[in-house]
Amino acid sequence: MSKSANPHKAKSGWRTRRGFTIIEVIVIVVILGVIAALIAPRLFSRVGQSKQAVAAANAASLANQVRLFLADHGKPDAGASISILWERPANIAEDKWQPYVENADALKDPWDRPFMLVIPGTKNVDFDIVSYGADGQPGGTGEDADVIKP
Repeated sequence: MSKSANPHKAKSGWRTRRGFTIIEVIVIVVILGVIAALIAPRLFSRVGQSKQAVAAANAASLANQVRLFLADHGKPDAGASISILWERPANIAEDKWQPYVENADALKDPWDRPFMLVIPGTKNVDFDIVSYGADGQPGGTGEDADVIKP
């Protein structure tokens, strides 16, 4: 009997393959890199668009809270900060005060900067709630565009 004792051994003349060659690995890495390069810009632009949408929704919610503040306490002084919705202004009695947001983080935009309260408003009569977008500068387009809500 000339048969090998181990039936799993390869036939003579054949080499067994135990993994990928370096060329195969490089080809796979290049293909994955090309796919990532094509998909990443689209994915990141969606993140920017979603942050703009969140900023607009949060600004609209804060505008409603400012309207409640106006109904309860009248118009705040020009230059008042958005923090009037969380911290009691000095001219309002403590027994007549309640916060208008659940926490101070509600006063921040998706880029972790505070929304601004502009009194009187530049686009709206009474006030504006403003976020300067991703770049934090006035103006801009796309993700950097300003969000202004009445």
